[in-house]
Amino acid sequence: MTKKSDSSNRELSISRLINAPRELIWKVWTEPEHIRKWWGPKGFTNTISKMEVKPDGVWEFIMHGPEGTDYKNKHIYKEIIKPEKLVLFHETGPKFLMTATFKAQGDQTLVTLHSVFESAEQLQEVIKVFKADEGMVQNMDRLENYLIKM
Repeated sequence: MTKKSDSSNRELSISRLINAPRELIWKVWTEPEHIRKWWGPKGFTNTISKMEVKPDGVWEFIMHGPEGTDYKNKHIYKEIIKPEKLVLFHETGPKFLMTATFKAQGDQTLVTLHSVFESAEQLQEVIKVFKADEGMVQNMDRLENYLIKM
């Protein structure tokens, strides 16, 4: 019998019911001209060099922090089920698997962002150094605010 490993101590998740249809949310998650305007924590901007939304496609971008630091990011798309689910592997350190799901609930959409890190220590480090837990909340805030302005 195979024992399934428990990853709960290395997971970070957030869900939010957003007042926008699923197709619109899919669009702002998968088109560079949209996601560059809202992705990341408060105060960050993005320069996207590549966004190939297809299996094994690459999403490369630089997040520009409000204090002037640039953070290079590279994700590989592992699974795409339009307009329900995106699974990406964050290849640049720290490495993690991120799943974004979009569940229609009438005219609203339940957006869930779930990341699994390589170790519990790594998760604690990204929370301590990068405030990843707060950043995830701010990322959802920015998505919601961007959709309101559209």
